[in-house]
Amino acid sequence: MTGTDAIIIGAGPAGSAAAIGLARSGAKALLIERARETGDALCGGFLSWQTLARLDALGIGGVSLGGQAVRRVRLFAGQRRSETMLPGAALGVSRHRLDSLLQTAAVAAGAGLERGVHATAIGEGAVQTRDGGMLAAPSIFLATGKHGFRSFPREPAQWQRGDPVMGLRLRLPAHPGLERLVGDAVELHLFDRGYAGLVRQEDGSGNLCLAVHKSRLDQAGGDPAGLLRALGDTLPQLGERLAHADWSQDIDAIGHVPYGWRTGETARGLFRLGDQAGVIPSLAGEGMGLALASADAAVAAWHHGAVDAAPLFQRRLAAAMKRPFALADIVWRLGENRNTAGVVTSLASLFPSLVRMTSQATRIGSR
Repeated sequence: MTGTDAIIIGAGPAGSAAAIGLARSGAKALLIERARETGDALCGGFLSWQTLARLDALGIGGVSLGGQAVRRVRLFAGQRRSETMLPGAALGVSRHRLDSLLQTAAVAAGAGLERGVHATAIGEGAVQTRDGGMLAAPSIFLATGKHGFRSFPREPAQWQRGDPVMGLRLRLPAHPGLERLVGDAVELHLFDRGYAGLVRQEDGSGNLCLAVHKSRLDQAGGDPAGLLRALGDTLPQLGERLAHADWSQDIDAIGHVPYGWRTGETARGLFRLGDQAGVIPSLAGEGMGLALASADAAVAAWHHGAVDAAPLFQRRLAAAMKRPFALADIVWRLGENRNTAGVVTSLASLFPSLVRMTSQATRIGSR
């Protein structure tokens, strides 16, 4: 693509949404993706009511998503549980389906999409690729998700550094028992030094994702399956859901996830999106919301100020993330603490309006 106005690195939700917006604004946008085929990323199976509204604005409605309706949030801590209606209707959708729809929409809007292009560095208005090539454009959008990118460190908070957080994911096959137990809820199972989130997806399968500190995984000999089995033995509700797990499949993992990190710094012409701008604790269910909100805000900033708008955009996005991140961080720390997880669950049961208020307050505004 000659005369490219913008290069977007990463064809996940943030990158694809940015490509759609840029192409609709008349920009010549090139979306590059290291994977040759669309996979099913570890994180992001929950789409909130606000995220669904943003997807609809991009031309991707609920009918095309075809996900599992999610109407309530359920908390478990030991023998305690709570259940609360969400402020709005949400969906459980696999990342494979979501990413595929967004990539198709980006190409339909006029953006270029090149797969198998592994970006390794950014500098002086150009992207360097693993094969030694250079792709130049006045504006670059960095949207590579939770994986780190060279020269752009993301340091977790001091309290996490001695015991970093790992992300794990096990897919639970569709089963009548899973449908009966989980139904139209998104579940959070709280335990010492971690939590597990579970939501059903468009094919009836369950997406079980854990954020767990390394010390807890070390207690299981570093074996993710061993950790899950141990949790299932001690947490009866989680054990019920794991009863039909296929233990022969791989458990996906990602190390040292810097939950709570955010930045207001960038270079001229470089827009940092999604998890490259900030990583909200996943129990908030706002990872996809942040991806789309950051893309929306970046495209608006680019449209009004092009390359000179990037630093101001980044500062404003960091400011918008401050309060939702702080609240999500507090809830996370209370939920993974054995002394307070039960209290959180009891309060959620006694004051459901508090859960709805928290769900609303951890959403990210786009502009």
